[in-house]
Amino acid sequence: MIKRILIICLMAVVAVTSVAQSSKKVKDLQKQRKEALQSIAKTDKELKTTKKSALQSLHQLNKLTAEITKHKEVIAALNAEISNINKQERKINETISRLEKDLNAKKEAYAKAIRGIAGRNSGYETLMFVFSSNSLNQSYRRIRYLREYSAWRKKEAIKISEQQAELEKKKAELAKTRSEKNAMLGKRTDAANKLKQKEESQKEVVADLKKKEKELQKELNAQRKQAAALNRRIEQLIAEEARKAAEEARRAAEAAKKATNADKKSGKNASAGEVRKSQTKGGYAMTKDELELSNSFSQNKGRLPMPLSGKYMIVGHFGQQQHQELKYVQVNSSGIDIQTTPGTTARSVFNGVVTRVFVMPGYNSSVIIRHGNYLTIYSNLSEVFVKAGDKVTTRQSIGRIYSDPEENNRTVLHFQLWKETTKLNPEPWLNK
Repeated sequence: MIKRILIICLMAVVAVTSVAQSSKKVKDLQKQRKEALQSIAKTDKELKTTKKSALQSLHQLNKLTAEITKHKEVIAALNAEISNINKQERKINETISRLEKDLNAKKEAYAKAIRGIAGRNSGYETLMFVFSSNSLNQSYRRIRYLREYSAWRKKEAIKISEQQAELEKKKAELAKTRSEKNAMLGKRTDAANKLKQKEESQKEVVADLKKKEKELQKELNAQRKQAAALNRRIEQLIAEEARKAAEEARRAAEAAKKATNADKKSGKNASAGEVRKSQTKGGYAMTKDELELSNSFSQNKGRLPMPLSGKYMIVGHFGQQQHQELKYVQVNSSGIDIQTTPGTTARSVFNGVVTRVFVMPGYNSSVIIRHGNYLTIYSNLSEVFVKAGDKVTTRQSIGRIYSDPEENNRTVLHFQLWKETTKLNPEPWLNK
């Protein structure tokens, strides 16, 4: 009996020990799993940070490149202004030289005349000059000569004084011009120094990006897919609108034909109703008002306002381009990317009608505005102020541009311009 009890106790101890060991093993496994998950999460975060850093570096490079272009434009404008000032300076110097020469000649002539008649300054000498005439006529002529001489002397004195004043004015103008020139030269030096700093920063970013080529390529491929998806969606929406407009045109034409036939049978004059007309084969069928709007839009090429308010910088251009600094980076954009400050709103570039508001990955909310058979697309909006069917006017705010918190609130509007199904370069249309 005692033996059995001992055996049972021993089994109990073994069981408890086994359970304790098993529990400890489970805890260890749980700890290992937790640590593994944390490691995976950390690795994922590092990978995302690395990718984000590569893309951020590219965005920084694009911004630096745009800034460098702006600095070069400023320097070119300053050089042109300095060149104009140099021309003005030369012209003023020539005028001063001419005035001084003319003034010296006048002074010399005046002095010579004064010396010539110096002996007749007293009243007695003047009377003797008149009374010593051989005849009365000669006396009159001498009196008239003295009067004319006196008038000439006063007139010449005034001319000399005026010319002296003009000379002093020109010299003051020259001093002012030189001061302006020195200020411009100072600005040019500052601009050149800033340009040099930007170019040095650009070199550093380029060197950094060359180390991250593979990572950047992955990010760019993802962006290309998002851009292609956006373009496909826009094309679908345009085709859908064209089909609807064509159907409306067909129905309107049939209705007008029936009305015309009915009028003929009843002897009435045929009534002219508004009929949609397709302006291009397979294109969007426009009403008379839409045709006028389209023509007006076309006539304003180069004068359309920027599609956003406030300060901006174009950091992405239209079409297929080889990156200036990174030979392995090729971009094919259907529009332009305009960087601005957080809180900036997008605005319509012309009168039109909102046809679509939709959301696409990578571009947040997008708005399509139709201007006859022209369309403008505003993408990467965090908030939209309009809806489909709304009529908008030039410069009307249509939404707030998204600011990316993961990229230091980088705020970029993606803007596109289409005519029917053809993508156009927006830059020549905008008044930048």
